Amino acid sequence: MELSGKKFIILVEEMVNDQEFWYPFYRLQEAGARVTVVGSGSADRYTGKAGTQIEVNAAADQISLDEYHGVVIPGGYAPDLMRRYPAMLHLVKRLYEKRKVVAAICHAGWVLVSAGILPNRSVTSSFAIKDDMINAGASWTDEEVVVDGNLVTSRTPTDLPAFMRAVIQTAK
Repeated sequence: MELSGKKFIILVEEMVNDQEFWYPFYRLQEAGARVTVVGSGSADRYTGKAGTQIEVNAAADQISLDEYHGVVIPGGYAPDLMRRYPAMLHLVKRLYEKRKVVAAICHAGWVLVSAGILPNRSVTSSFAIKDDMINAGASWTDEEVVVDGNLVTSRTPTDLPAFMRAVIQTAK
């Protein structure tokens, strides 16, 4: 198993894209990683856009980042809420600075924008936030997955297989 012994965080908030949460959740486990579901601290459970209930293991300000190898940020409307919590932005920025995997899909690019980690990086995202990504200093391209060092980005749920292959490959 490619990620045996590694630990990953998946961020969650209200109105997360269910596919973009559950696909990485199970794919990381299948690859041997231990997954910790981390919320903003505003609730113990969040509801995805499709109605699934997601329980959190911890709030962002309760996590010791030294033991983690990366973070996956799903899209939906959740990233607009996630970026309002300094602890979530701090978590993403610290993992990025430690050269751990930071993976964002669809609208999750908003979290990267607010964490201030996009200048001079190559990325992709939902077309709807392309201008936000560019205005934050990134070079945006319309591809199913873009890997720039420890940063992995994808556009939409249809890109999930390529996204997770890239996340796993980058984390090895």
